[in-house]
Amino acid sequence: MQAVVLAAGKGERLWPLTENRPKPMIPVANRPLLEHIVDALVDAGVSEIVLVVGSNRERVQRHFENGDAWGVDISYAIQDPQLGTGHALLQAESQVGESFIAVNGDRIIDASIIEDVWERHQETGDPAMGVTQVEKPSHYGVVELDGETVTGIEEQPIAELAKSNFINAGVYAFDPSIFAAIRQTDSYGEQALTDTLSTRLDDQRIRAVRYRGRWLDVSEPWDLLTVNNALIKDREPQPPQNAAIDDSAVIADATVFGDGVVVHPQATILGGVTLGDNVSIGAGAVVKNAILLSDCTIESGAIVNDCIVGANASIGPNTTVEGGTADVVLDDTVYQDVRFGGLTGDNVDIGANVTIAPGSIVGNDATVDSATLVKGRIEDGSHVTRG
Repeated sequence: MQAVVLAAGKGERLWPLTENRPKPMIPVANRPLLEHIVDALVDAGVSEIVLVVGSNRERVQRHFENGDAWGVDISYAIQDPQLGTGHALLQAESQVGESFIAVNGDRIIDASIIEDVWERHQETGDPAMGVTQVEKPSHYGVVELDGETVTGIEEQPIAELAKSNFINAGVYAFDPSIFAAIRQTDSYGEQALTDTLSTRLDDQRIRAVRYRGRWLDVSEPWDLLTVNNALIKDREPQPPQNAAIDDSAVIADATVFGDGVVVHPQATILGGVTLGDNVSIGAGAVVKNAILLSDCTIESGAIVNDCIVGANASIGPNTTVEGGTADVVLDDTVYQDVRFGGLTGDNVDIGANVTIAPGSIVGNDATVDSATLVKGRIEDGSHVTRG
C-alpha cells in the first residue's frame, strides 16, 4: 500500500510556532504531529509514503529521512508555492503507481480508518473518503450523504445551514485518474482537493466510509492543548528518563517528559503537561495544561496555565500566565470564549513579575521587561516595556 501525506502547509493561525517549523512538526505529547500520522499509516500496512512538503521542509526531511526508523520507505515531493491541497497532491503524481491512500498531515487518526477506506476502494474501484461526526461541523468540510455515497461537500458553511453532522475526515483512496481530474478543475488562485471531488459527484461515485475513532484536528493554537491532553490520556504513564526531579516536587502521573528535564524543589506539575527536552522548572513554579517545547525555562515561583511555551523561551520568576478563557482574534476571525492562556514563540525572554492575560500571543525573539502586563498580540522581535 502506498500513501501520500499532504504536509506542506505553513499553518498561519499557529504563528509564531510555524515561523521556525512547519505545522506538521509542532510537537504534541513530545512527538511531531506528523509522526503520529506516519505511525498510523505504518500500523495500517502502508509500505511506501510520499511526504508532500513545503514551508521549512528541511525540518521534516531531517526528522524522517528515508523512513528506516519507522520501517517504511519515505520519499518527498515539494510544493512551492503552497497553492492548496489539490495542487499539493499533484506534486506527488510522478511518485505513485496504482491506487493509493492520501491523508492530511495535520489530523491525528487511527489506523482503522486508513484500513477501511483502502478496503472500500479495493472492493468497489471507486474513490473513497473517510467521514466522521463532530459537534461543530461548520468548522470543517461538511459532507452530505445518501447511504454510503457522498452527494455534496461544502467547506465551512454557515452553522445554521450545515446540511449534516458528517465532515471530511481527510483520509482518501484514489486511483491515478484523480490527477487529471485536479488539472481539469477550475481554480482561482488555489486548487482545493475538495473542489475536484465536488465537481466529480455527478459522474463519479465517491464512497463514504464512516469513522467513529480518534480524530484530532489542529487548526488554532488552543487545539494543540486539546490534542496534547487527548494523547496523554491515551498513553500509559511512563516514568521520566534522564530527568532530575527533586523529591519535594509534585508531579501528575500522566506528565510527558523529554530527556534532560530538571524539576526543582517544591515545583508542582499538574494535569495535561508535556515537557520537552532540557526543560527546567524552577523552585515553587506551578505548571498546568501546558506544552513546554525543548530548552525552555520556567523560573522560580512562576505560574503557567493553559499555555504553549516555545523552544528556548524563558518565563521569569513569579511571572503568571493567568490561563482561563478569552476572545482571540486570528486572521480577522474572532474566536469567542476559548480556553487559552497564551502562546509564546521561540527564544522569548519574559522578565520577573509579568502578568500574561488570557489569549495573549508573544512572537519569536520578543523581550518582555519585568513587572509588565502582556495582553493581545506581540510581534516578533518586540521589546515590551513597563508603562
